[in-house]
Amino acid sequence: MIWIVVALGVLALVFGPGLWVRHVLRKYSKPENRYPGTGAELARQLLDRHALSAVTVEISESGDHYDPDARAVRLSPDNFNGRSLTAITVAAHEVGHAVQDGEGYLPLKLRTRLVKVLMPLERVGAGVLMLAPFAGILTRVPAIGALMLLSGVLLMFSSTVVHALTLPTELNASFSRALPMLDRHRILKDPDRPHARRLLAAAALTYVSASLLSLLNIARWWAILRR
Repeated sequence: MIWIVVALGVLALVFGPGLWVRHVLRKYSKPENRYPGTGAELARQLLDRHALSAVTVEISESGDHYDPDARAVRLSPDNFNGRSLTAITVAAHEVGHAVQDGEGYLPLKLRTRLVKVLMPLERVGAGVLMLAPFAGILTRVPAIGALMLLSGVLLMFSSTVVHALTLPTELNASFSRALPMLDRHRILKDPDRPHARRLLAAAALTYVSASLLSLLNIARWWAILRR
């Protein structure tokens, strides 16, 4: 019985943040015409007010994010074209990252470098994990397969490191950049401010849920390794 409780607790810890994030973003995406301007229009407006006219605003199918290499705020179709509270708040959050970049915010610089170095290692780790069982069989040396499994798990852990180091940058973009911008320029309707805080917390925690899911994947491979 106790193991069932523990298992349920672990599942809640791993999947809970992601489910909460999706719930919050979906909840405040209605009504769709809450604001007069779209997320893309607000992003452009805020960027121009911060002398970041060189930063572009683009529609993206790969989710909402800021690309420091391309100097582009990228928004999903719903948030690019949408006029909901979610669209406005997410756009402000991504502009927050652009402002960080423009000011030379060190944690964002470190994250960008880590992503370039560590994220490819995750793909290498996944490849090593898939090849590990065959290596042990072909060489007839089980230790080689086990060593490859261990190496793959360690390489995949790199993504968890990146996500963990991302959280302070995300919180800063939400509450030290986006929310003050929304307040300063009086973008939000008065009843929406507490809801916007909830949305900004959800935007920041997106990476936390990704980190927890990557840890679950690592734990699954580690269990295979110990067999």
